[in-house]
Amino acid sequence: MNKPRIIEAEGGVTAPQIAVVQSRYNSHIVDRLIYGCLSTLNAEGVGSESITIVKVPGAYEIPIAVQKLAEKKRYEAIITIGAIIRGETPHFDMIANSCSLSISNLAIELNLPVIFCVLTVNTVQQAMDRSGEDENNKGSEAAKTALDMISVMRKLADE
Repeated sequence: MNKPRIIEAEGGVTAPQIAVVQSRYNSHIVDRLIYGCLSTLNAEGVGSESITIVKVPGAYEIPIAVQKLAEKKRYEAIITIGAIIRGETPHFDMIANSCSLSISNLAIELNLPVIFCVLTVNTVQQAMDRSGEDENNKGSEAAKTALDMISVMRKLADE
């Protein structure tokens, strides 16, 4: 039996251009995610000159900013960062569903890695736990995912 050909991320992405779309809402959480994201990108050799950050009012506005950035065809990945914390009304469900579905659809439609790092949590404590300074920071995880996907997409382009 022949072995299947496997294409996977191996790190070592050089000179990527990455955009980050950041929600300003729940900034006390989002700022921690941004810190994790940027620290990881810098540690992996992505300089500040290769990163564009766009701040939008809230998670609902993230997808339209992603679409506009993607139209520029300048970025190899876009990372979305926000925090939606459940309240007492169904507003949480509407915003979380709309944001996640729109981002997923954009990634497919645009043929571009759009990394979803919009926390959808029940409590502020859950958001704090996912935005800490250790390996549990989802912003850091999103940065690693973006670099892995850039690597995979480059390899697929060479096929």
